[in-house]
Amino acid sequence: MTDRGGAAHPVVELTAARLREFLREPEAVFWVFIFPILLACALGIAFRTKTDQPVYVGVEQTPGEAPRAAAAPGSASGDAGRLLAALQAARGIEARPVPPSRVDIALRDGEVQLVVKPGVPPVYRYDPSRTESRLARLAVDEALQAAAGRRDAWRARSETVVLPGSRYIDWLIPGLLGMNIMGTGLWGIGFSIVQARTRKLLKRFLATPMVRSQYLLAHLLARLAFLALEVSALMVFAWLVFRVPMRGSLAAFVAVALLGALSFGGLGLLLASRARTIEGVSGLMNFAMLPMWVLSGVFFSSANFPAVMQPVIHALPLTALNDGLRGVMLDGRSLARLAPEILVLSAWGLTCFGVALRIFRWR
Repeated sequence: MTDRGGAAHPVVELTAARLREFLREPEAVFWVFIFPILLACALGIAFRTKTDQPVYVGVEQTPGEAPRAAAAPGSASGDAGRLLAALQAARGIEARPVPPSRVDIALRDGEVQLVVKPGVPPVYRYDPSRTESRLARLAVDEALQAAAGRRDAWRARSETVVLPGSRYIDWLIPGLLGMNIMGTGLWGIGFSIVQARTRKLLKRFLATPMVRSQYLLAHLLARLAFLALEVSALMVFAWLVFRVPMRGSLAAFVAVALLGALSFGGLGLLLASRARTIEGVSGLMNFAMLPMWVLSGVFFSSANFPAVMQPVIHALPLTALNDGLRGVMLDGRSLARLAPEILVLSAWGLTCFGVALRIFRWR
């Protein structure tokens, strides 16, 4: 596409310049392509699905008793030894003696999930705010009750089911992808514009026939040019290493990712439209991103927040993007069923780009 003088259209020239500028920055390439993969790898290993994990339990030692002493039946000094033996014989429980002076330390540092204090009846010391500690209490109580002679009226049969997409890594990858789209949309566009403004380059553009809409559009197009590489790199890694599923259509997935990139590209243009310094635009972008990192369900579900906050959370663009990506990847939802998320992303993108176009200043 050329103008009347034979030169390329300003949008084409500016987009190509932005692409070359990005590729000449090794740091930017690392943060866009390499860092999300490293983060996914680290979190996927740390929070991998574990089967048949034992319950770690401590038995408080009776003063003067050896850790595994077998005292005469009925003697007080034998209580800890009998409790320890009963728990070690139970399936799925790893029990060990804990000195009285280390009971609180062992619980605090996660060395054990529960400590049993000998007595009639025994005392369970644990933190009820920890899910694993509450589960440990149930397992320990069942084992000790059975060792004391209790018999269940019946024993239920268990059917274990591992559903595709139910692992933490399956839930995490769309959140990391949404976070990366947001970060590159804001930093990749906002930082570049303000950097050009501080170097007085925008003042030179002011003397050209180019209009502000062409300049801002070129930044959006350059952003989209890297979107395919950015998304495919993380998704291919997630599938090859962790077998993360894609239950929906590829077209719906691409549409949601594209809409998210445009939405955050518009927000990046808005934040950079008046900022005069790198420090200023950095503060604005951190102010915009930090609440979404916490509230929008990147590393944990946004449903953990109170109900009164949910309308605000669901109005955030990153929440809509994460929910849309998870809806396609894990639930197989179509674009028609993602109408609320699409509406939120479209509203943010159009509003931000329109306001940025109106208030943008070259100087």
